Amino acid sequence: MSFTLQGMGVSRGIAIGPVYILHHQVEITEYRIEEKQLESEIERYRNALKQAREELREIRDQIPLIYPSRDIPSPNDTAIPTTAAEIASFIDPHMLMLDDAMLTQIPVEIIKDTRCNAEWALKQQQDRFTDLFEAMDNEYLKARKHDIQQVIDRVQRCLQKAAQPEEKYDNTPDIPEGSIVLAHDLTPADTALMPHQGIKAFITEHGGMNSHTAIIARSLGIPAIVGLRCARRYLRRGDTLVVDGLHGVVLGNPDVRSLRYFKNLQTEQKRKRSELSRLREAPAVTRDGKMITLYANIEFPTDMQAVKRTGADGIGLYRTEFLHMNRSPEEGQPDENEHYEAYVKVLRAVDGPVTIRTLDLGADKQVDGGIARSGGAVPANPALGLRAVRLCLRDLSLFKPQLRAILRASIVGPVRMMIPMVSSVHEMAQVHHLLCDVKRELEAENLAYDPEMPVGAMVEVPSMAICSDLFIPHVDFFSIGTNDLIQYTLAIDRVDDEVGYLYDPLHPAVLRLLNQVIVQSHQADKPVSMCGEMAGDPRYVRLLLGLGLRYFSVNPETLLEVKHIIRHSDLNKLRPLAKQVLNSQDSHQIEDLVAQMNVL
Repeated sequence: MSFTLQGMGVSRGIAIGPVYILHHQVEITEYRIEEKQLESEIERYRNALKQAREELREIRDQIPLIYPSRDIPSPNDTAIPTTAAEIASFIDPHMLMLDDAMLTQIPVEIIKDTRCNAEWALKQQQDRFTDLFEAMDNEYLKARKHDIQQVIDRVQRCLQKAAQPEEKYDNTPDIPEGSIVLAHDLTPADTALMPHQGIKAFITEHGGMNSHTAIIARSLGIPAIVGLRCARRYLRRGDTLVVDGLHGVVLGNPDVRSLRYFKNLQTEQKRKRSELSRLREAPAVTRDGKMITLYANIEFPTDMQAVKRTGADGIGLYRTEFLHMNRSPEEGQPDENEHYEAYVKVLRAVDGPVTIRTLDLGADKQVDGGIARSGGAVPANPALGLRAVRLCLRDLSLFKPQLRAILRASIVGPVRMMIPMVSSVHEMAQVHHLLCDVKRELEAENLAYDPEMPVGAMVEVPSMAICSDLFIPHVDFFSIGTNDLIQYTLAIDRVDDEVGYLYDPLHPAVLRLLNQVIVQSHQADKPVSMCGEMAGDPRYVRLLLGLGLRYFSVNPETLLEVKHIIRHSDLNKLRPLAKQVLNSQDSHQIEDLVAQMNVL
């Protein structure tokens, strides 16, 4: 008998296959440890911590190897985007927790004091955490309870010699290739390996639109639905499922007619992708003749394979954090030549400018290579802590080699330097002062660079958006990073399931900030682009066009779809509706106006 479940679609696509129900729950029993067994029990616990850490490190180290480019076919014949640094940024905090005293010392003390087994000691510590976090007023800290529970569950599975996630996703008879995974929840490490192991899609009982799981699913091109409460109550292993990641619908045991419909829909989506590929050489020009510039976002030099297939006008965001990934403390930070060689590789592979974003590391984006905080407690809210330009200006040994490399690469091709997380004019002044010093050093060493290389800033912090007119004399261009701008404007953590519903690109405050930056940039004749997820979301392209955005920087897998929308848009019709959107205070009216734009 067919049935339908409704959840929250977080990653688009249609998947059809048998369901595999993943059970991560660990049954914990208590028993007494004799005094002569205490040391061996403590050693068993420490070995479990070590094993959990090695599992996460192995998974994280595989990410750049599993996804070396955006050229790998996924189960539904779409391109899997490479976002290894982003995936690692979710796994790394879990690894850091395994080194914290809350897990390395306190459970050991509980074992010694109560003579209980390691599993029970860890459970007691988990219960303490749960009570502590539930009592917190700080919503950000309260949301971190979820991460700690995932880490503790992994250690418990190691203690009980349970099957590991990476084994569960292997091509074994238990989980046949092509299955759809159903779980209570999934960790970033669980999710990262799915496409590589042939998992078609996944559904979870918990999670939100901007949860870690959802973000990685979108990054990897896996159809996914979250928030299907009590789904395991209705589904049985082997049930045939249809997962519609766009609409958040799961159809269980579909009849012949429904199955034929969704298979035809898959075929139609495949046909549309094929049609989009023909737009590679076509200009991104609106129906009324306005030329739009379409850049691509990349993470690795190898991503250029996918960029070439799209016919992008250049690179609007080149993330450079990958250079610091998977490095041992002994290796240290990448030197100037490593930076230079990576940048030159991209410059020689692309026609058009390359916008290199300086390092966005620190706080919640910890990586290897000897980068660490100067000391002190872990920040209460890492998203507001020492990161990006703040960290770089604090640690010039980290920043100067990159600045030198970018300047040196500027004579190989058109380079633009972009500074992330700028919140004050003073920060930009510091960057320019440092650049002057670096240029003098290069001149003294007879090393060439382009003295006219543009230097711009990302608009991610509301203070910068509000005062964008004050920044105009200090930048050559702006690039709007909507992911952070939205969460900072609305005072929410975009990966916190509890408040994820508040993450709204169409909130009037967000739209007014976007409009202000665009208008003031145009008045000063300074280019302004958008490189956040909003720019590549088909729902918002026409709204952004109506607001005056003329430079889009999107992931390669969405670029041709964005180009298709641009080529079928008329700015003369979009501008009046965009103005109505800005003047509207009602969210439903805004959504209706945006929907009206999308059918013009």
